Amino acid sequence: MKAARFHGREDLRIEEVPEPAPGPGQVKLRNAYAGICGSDLHFYFYPESLPFGLDEPHPLTGATLPQVLGHEFSGTVVEVGEGVHDVKVGDRGAVYPLAVSCGTCAACRKGLCFSCRLMGSLGSNAEGGGLAEFTVCDASKLHVLPDGVDLRTGALVEPMAVGWHAVARSGVEPGGTALVAGAGPIGIGTWFALRAQGVDRVLVSEPSADRRAIMAGLGARVVDPVNEDLAAAVAELTDGRGVDVVVEAAGAGAAVGSGLAALVPGGRLVVASLHEHPMEFQPTSLMMGETEIVGAVGYRPEEFDAVIAAMADGFYDTTGWVRELPLEDVVGALHSLRAGLGGKTLLKVA
Repeated sequence: MKAARFHGREDLRIEEVPEPAPGPGQVKLRNAYAGICGSDLHFYFYPESLPFGLDEPHPLTGATLPQVLGHEFSGTVVEVGEGVHDVKVGDRGAVYPLAVSCGTCAACRKGLCFSCRLMGSLGSNAEGGGLAEFTVCDASKLHVLPDGVDLRTGALVEPMAVGWHAVARSGVEPGGTALVAGAGPIGIGTWFALRAQGVDRVLVSEPSADRRAIMAGLGARVVDPVNEDLAAAVAELTDGRGVDVVVEAAGAGAAVGSGLAALVPGGRLVVASLHEHPMEFQPTSLMMGETEIVGAVGYRPEEFDAVIAAMADGFYDTTGWVRELPLEDVVGALHSLRAGLGGKTLLKVA
């Protein structure tokens, strides 16, 4: 079968590899679509920033290079392993990619498995991934899609769940107000999640004209934080009081700083993006406004299911921000994403 395997810095190859077979408790999928995201960029451009699975095997999964990438993916079950009863051949599903965590560290004991330093994920540092014609995973990781959600949309469940979790971390209530900084896929997913959870007064801050146009096409209120007055736009949205929450999905220090300034006293900013560079900010504003900064990484299984249910209810629209490319274009897709072009890229695997 064909698979995109990562060999090292900026070295991703389409290769022929053996088809996997499901073991006990596993299912074999014919993969349909796989998305490219910021985590894939870090693997591709900055592999030294990742703790395991490079020069030595991952201590829990045993995975090492070369590694099949792709942790945002959907597929159809073509074979089930021994002991699998809740999933059958022909089921379509989105894969929850968290494969393993240590179970004993402070993060795991608090239920924060995505914060475990030994966390292993399909498509990164555990065997198997979406950028291959077939893969196997534990049957429990396959979230079956209802009839109203197709495989193309199913491949978006994982990144949309990141935005859903960020909204959960924000604590915003229905009827509240929000600022989303950054209109990449996570920012888009956050906007959808806010609206699905009853938050309609949302402003999206994005310097890219193309991405602002995408969001405006979806019905969002947008502002250019570089050439327009972000503070005035926030004041107009909130009658001068400031937003209840900010979700920072831009990966830029300036977005954190302007987001903090946009908060109502007692508000909360959620950092939901990877930052390549450190930043400076004046913490006095936190003290004076009793505002908060929290992080958000990954998602919980129930949030995966919540996104699928919201998709079935029609809250997600892929118009204008999702493009499809063949698997062979994966390297070009990585470079386009790094340049901040477009919205979401799905690679058509099958």
